[in-house]
Amino acid sequence: MTGEFISNMGLWLGVIGNLEFLSNLVPSDFYKSLILLLGMFAGLLFGPMAGRIIDTKSKKKVMVYSSLLRIISVLFMFVAIYTSSVIWMSVYMIVIGIAAAFYQPAIQATLPLVVKDYQLMSINGLHMNVSTIARILGTAMAGVLLLYLNLFQIYFLSMISYFVILIGTFFLTYEDKPMVRKDKSKEGFKEVWPTLKNTPPVLMGLVLMPVPTLFPGSFNLMVLKIGEMQGDPTVKSWLYTAEGLGFMLGAFFARKVTGDRSPIKVMLVATSIMALTHLSLFFADMKIPAIISFAVFGVTAGIFFPLSATLFQTMVEKHLHGRFFSFRGMIDRILFQIILVSAGLFLDTIGFKNMV
Repeated sequence: MTGEFISNMGLWLGVIGNLEFLSNLVPSDFYKSLILLLGMFAGLLFGPMAGRIIDTKSKKKVMVYSSLLRIISVLFMFVAIYTSSVIWMSVYMIVIGIAAAFYQPAIQATLPLVVKDYQLMSINGLHMNVSTIARILGTAMAGVLLLYLNLFQIYFLSMISYFVILIGTFFLTYEDKPMVRKDKSKEGFKEVWPTLKNTPPVLMGLVLMPVPTLFPGSFNLMVLKIGEMQGDPTVKSWLYTAEGLGFMLGAFFARKVTGDRSPIKVMLVATSIMALTHLSLFFADMKIPAIISFAVFGVTAGIFFPLSATLFQTMVEKHLHGRFFSFRGMIDRILFQIILVSAGLFLDTIGFKNMV
């Protein structure tokens, strides 16, 4: 969790740095979205390989090598800043996207090995909250640091955080029994399909994913546009903070809200509320309604994501976790790509209100 906090701080320093770098060089929202999705596309291509490696190799080693790759990726961003080159930034996005394709599923597959099944809901909630606190602090810190530091120094801080997580990973100790290779034809995603077929709640959980992904997928572009619409740059930090605090609140109460209720029913209610909050952004040219919309989305997402993660971790067999979470990661990346490009295109053509 400490490692996740540090690495996410670095990640969000980098995200704000990316937006700042792009805003100076690329005027079109659509072109910005195309550049931002390069990393996701790279992660999508490496998803099947990542799942197979996580299940058949040491998860700790996977995290070590992917952390090392993240450090290397920042070197490409240094070149991009020095040369003011969008191409070198694109290389940075691709390399860090490949690292994420290995690191995130490895974390998800490691959690059930560290804690008991009955603790998973609380731990997933904590995991989400750690990431959210890091996002709030990372974006807030980046906003302040941009006033005093240049982009090179921002990314250097990001690189230091990745180096700290690399060192920290070596201290992880837990029992890990990688799957022994028997039938190479079953090393890919083929074994995931029967699980989806035989466990309807897992399939339903995946079917519901597009709704909560719709908001974060266009998150950064929407925040930039709302700041422009209101003519107030400070509203961006308010929106990030409101959504983040809402998420933490939702994750904290996720277990109490769920109780003995069907997880799928709770997830259905959460996605319905998320859809309404997205629609309410029609009034985002006013400060208070925009902040409330982001906060309400945060609360419902804080309930949905730990609940879905627990559902997947408990209902999918442990020897399939690497492949399943890589498969889920690929679905997330495809959705993010479609949503990000669509949002950029709609913002350039029909405008914010028609888009939401």
